Amino acid sequence: MPTAPERIESNLAEVRRRIAEAAERSGRTEDAVRMIAVTKTVGIEEARLLHQFGVKELGENRLDTARPKIEALAAGIVWHMIGTVQRRKARDIVPLFDWVDSIDRVALAEALEKQCRDQDKFLPILIEVNVSGETSKHGFTPDTLPPALGQMARFEHLNVQGLMTMAPLVDDPEDTRPVFARLRELGDLHGLPELSMGMTNDFEVAIEEGATQVRIGSALFR
Repeated sequence: MPTAPERIESNLAEVRRRIAEAAERSGRTEDAVRMIAVTKTVGIEEARLLHQFGVKELGENRLDTARPKIEALAAGIVWHMIGTVQRRKARDIVPLFDWVDSIDRVALAEALEKQCRDQDKFLPILIEVNVSGETSKHGFTPDTLPPALGQMARFEHLNVQGLMTMAPLVDDPEDTRPVFARLRELGDLHGLPELSMGMTNDFEVAIEEGATQVRIGSALFR
């Protein structure tokens, strides 16, 4: 029976192999795709192990579970807020996180801009786009994205790096390909190079369609 460190190290090696092969199929190198390890379901020790094994970017979706990990772990980790953010928590999000990957409304961007200005910080962000049109998902539609980007262009402390989307949860990952292809088209249209798309069940298809960031959780810990 492998120990927890052995299991995580083995899982990480397998995920990295699959990322490299998918990147090659897309005509890119492994370095073109960044893995954001999603640690929202595990504790400090599992997150520490990932960092020890060379993972530099971790993602959390809730402030209360993220704070203990961020405060406990060593410097050198890039922390991504990947969950829905309430405007009233912008004050706490800004000092803790290095990226916010889930900007789903202009009002949230305004709140973060104010806090960044007050705290003298510049924050990279990703704009969430609901490409699939599912009512259960957050984000701008492809039609509301352009005016939103226009409004956010005036912010001096937020740096829009790219777009993020979540595909429907389906049995066959191939069914997610049109969603990822559409986000790539939107990124190209608006000159936004970072594309955060793809999770454990569909990240290889996302990479083939141009993902530059994938969010991997359960594949690392099962």
